[in-house]
Amino acid sequence: MNNKGKGLLALLGVAAGAFAFWKYKNMSPEEKQRLKNKANDTGRKIKEKAGEVEETISEKYDQLKNSAKREANEI
Repeated sequence: MNNKGKGLLALLGVAAGAFAFWKYKNMSPEEKQRLKNKANDTGRKIKEKAGEVEETISEKYDQLKNSAKREANEI
């Protein structure tokens, strides 16, 4: 991507950020609270999924380790 394309993307990003800030500033307190609750809920779900993935990886690692030990003992 050339410099003009990168500059245009940066400009669009700044414009989107400014629009989001303006929109947030004009929200009612109830709308702001709903947005905050949604963000917190999304963060909680991401943490839960990350924990599940970590647990699954740990289980798979233990299975592979035990399998390797069994094969080594059979040799």
